[in-house]
Amino acid sequence: MAKPSKNSRLFTKFATGIAHITGRPVTFVACCAVILVWALSGPVFRYSDTWQLVVNTGTTVITFLMVFLIQNTQNRDSAALHAKLDELIRASAAQNAFIGIQHLTEEELEEFEDACAARAEAEGHDLNKQEKARVAAEVAAKRARRKAARPFAARA
Repeated sequence: MAKPSKNSRLFTKFATGIAHITGRPVTFVACCAVILVWALSGPVFRYSDTWQLVVNTGTTVITFLMVFLIQNTQNRDSAALHAKLDELIRASAAQNAFIGIQHLTEEELEEFEDACAARAEAEGHDLNKQEKARVAAEVAAKRARRKAARPFAARA
């Protein structure tokens, strides 16, 4: 495993800390209080353009930065979740073909759904969870066999 850089560790710690702080109820209440103070200060500043610009600029900058922090946190959480699920699949009797399906295209993922729907229609009933998993595993195995049969250069 590659050793993360000092900057990467620092950003991860920073992003996690900010995400933790901003996700707390007290932070929401504080933000509401700031907006309330701003709104109540309107008559004092005669609802001037500068008064409006202060809140518009502040909220725009904070929103812009938070998008990146939230995305970073979600990317790490998602990667950790997939790694955990992949390990559970690998260590159990489950189909190894499911490992890494999060990297499939929408079309490939729709193959799973289509196979389940076709099986249900052919049998004239709704599939239960076990049947859906079995059909999805069959589709995943077929996909893995097709991918393995392709030349290495064509897989990329």
